[in-house]
Amino acid sequence: MWILDSCARGGRVEFWEKGRGGRHVTRPAPPSFLLHLPDPHYHRDLVEGLESRYRVEECAIRTIHGVLDGYRVWAGKDVAARIEEQTRYEAQIYDADIRPDLGLMAEGGFFPCSEDGESRFSVDFSPDLSVVEILPAGNPFVSGPLPALVLVADGRRERLEGDEKTILADLEGVLSSADPDVILFPHADLWVPRMVARARGLGTGTGLSRSGRFRRLSQKSYWSYGRTEFRAGALIPDGRLLIDTTGSFHYRESGLLGILLGSRLSCLPPNLVSRFSSGTLISSYEVYEAKRRGIAVPWRKADAESVRRLPDLRAADRGGMIFQPAPGIHDRVFEIDFTSLYPSLIVRDNLSPETLTCPGRRGFLPDVLEPLLAMRRRTKELKASDPRYAGRDALLKWMLVTCFGYTGYRNAKFGQIEVHEAITGSAREVLIRTRDIAGEMGFSVLHGIVDCLWVKGGDIRALRERVERETGLHAVAGTYDWIVFLPMADGTGAYNRYYGRLQDGSMKVRGVAARRGDTPPYIRDVQHRMLHVLGSAATLPAVAGLRDPLQALYREARDALPAADPAGMAVTRRISTLSYRHACAEASAVEACRAEGIDLFPGMEVRFVVTDARTWSVDLDWKAARFDAGYYRGLLEKAWEEVIFAVDQACLAVHGGQSRQEPSPLPATR
Repeated sequence: MWILDSCARGGRVEFWEKGRGGRHVTRPAPPSFLLHLPDPHYHRDLVEGLESRYRVEECAIRTIHGVLDGYRVWAGKDVAARIEEQTRYEAQIYDADIRPDLGLMAEGGFFPCSEDGESRFSVDFSPDLSVVEILPAGNPFVSGPLPALVLVADGRRERLEGDEKTILADLEGVLSSADPDVILFPHADLWVPRMVARARGLGTGTGLSRSGRFRRLSQKSYWSYGRTEFRAGALIPDGRLLIDTTGSFHYRESGLLGILLGSRLSCLPPNLVSRFSSGTLISSYEVYEAKRRGIAVPWRKADAESVRRLPDLRAADRGGMIFQPAPGIHDRVFEIDFTSLYPSLIVRDNLSPETLTCPGRRGFLPDVLEPLLAMRRRTKELKASDPRYAGRDALLKWMLVTCFGYTGYRNAKFGQIEVHEAITGSAREVLIRTRDIAGEMGFSVLHGIVDCLWVKGGDIRALRERVERETGLHAVAGTYDWIVFLPMADGTGAYNRYYGRLQDGSMKVRGVAARRGDTPPYIRDVQHRMLHVLGSAATLPAVAGLRDPLQALYREARDALPAADPAGMAVTRRISTLSYRHACAEASAVEACRAEGIDLFPGMEVRFVVTDARTWSVDLDWKAARFDAGYYRGLLEKAWEEVIFAVDQACLAVHGGQSRQEPSPLPATR
């Protein structure tokens, strides 16, 4: 059974298959949870009360720390919450908030988006799914009648236009006839609620759902990795995969096959995979693996961080290691990169909450992460020769990246801050040891960031082999014809802003205007063209000779800027709050959205054009008719300085003036 969609309704789980008609299967899934009472005799009245109202069975509760005596209570988590209150949170509750569809799949040993007999950990799969793309002609933020729609299927385009009832009826007819498994729809989570509401008011349908029903996913703002994020609300149709192609991070990074792989691993329906964060995916993956192994999943995390002396805390909680580079350009540079370093250390060092005190036993986290690491190494190898694997590799990369942060998350089911600290401690030792090995083999170290080291001189293959042998970690080596480390405002090297030409002629770019998400398209395009010119030079003398063509590009862009399309000046910023104390572009953008009747929430992104930088006046991108040319000329100049720095440094190197200063370690950061 190739499961395309699943949900729980009324104590039953509904599964939808792919293919025409989308066969619909339901299975019973009554709610239950596991209860452990440290002193059952003290809470005898509680147990008797539960037995009088619900089905209660004595059972053994297997956790990652050991086996507990307890009960299975056939009731919902509202009952579990009342038990916690009544026992003053002495009761330990397990399996209370597991998705019913995930629980059924774990118990039955099957998973979504796969044929019978397929391996869940295979990266080679090619589902036969029918796809329709819906392209609306209007702006989702502008109120008014629904716009014309263009439907694309099998290379054919069909335009639906007329009044709203005609458009919706035609849409329903086309979708009912084509019966696609997948609908790709930019800004779907903004358009679909409007379309469904209008359809109900007009007495017609939309054809988006195979049953006509939708599940509502609530919107929320949340704090993640040091910034406020926002997840939009959505109406999710039954039986089909509806992807908001502009709003889905995983679709932008991984494509359709990446979303399907995320569903196979997390056992979440692909509709949710396309909308949830990588942290939610890795959490769901761990829950499925726990249930598949018969391990109970704690509802509330009970292993809070212990009280420690401040010197001990400072020594343990130091984050990743960084070697600050000297700004400049270097030729014939090698990069040693550890594949998924942090999860690799979890596996290598057997790091898990239960192994901190019992290191001799195999830990839960190493056991469940090892297959993902094997998959990541496979996709990283395959994508080098077959770009079709890049999306699957990106999905695995983000899941593995977040599995480390999740160990330190306060509500992580299988996390603990001491595990988080042990991982970063091991990573620091690995980077320092790699630096020392490089020095012993005659290399000079130029830069290092947590899991990467840039070195110069020597036999890179011999270095990689020795590093792998001594660390027990998988590493890959890359060669740059040249690489540039950019300076910060104080003249010291920036650890996260660099670019260089790889041996295959491609450019690797990090931290500059062309890579930043808030860079206006006009500025980004100009710097991309400049970097393309730089990428044509394989040697430092060739880079030094590019001043004239680069200056020509810059002058052309600067002169053309006043007459440019205002839409190309749109700045994208994430709104962290709805109330700013000081005048800034974000505060003006919030007011502009309010004036248009757009509901904003912390974590949302807004796109605007700066019309007067002195007063921070802005227009929303789709209304902008002008812009502050001086402000954008300043942004263009900064992008130009990031590029011409390479030429200046190449000229110094060619004429013997380049600094050969060794990098200095930065204080570790978290």
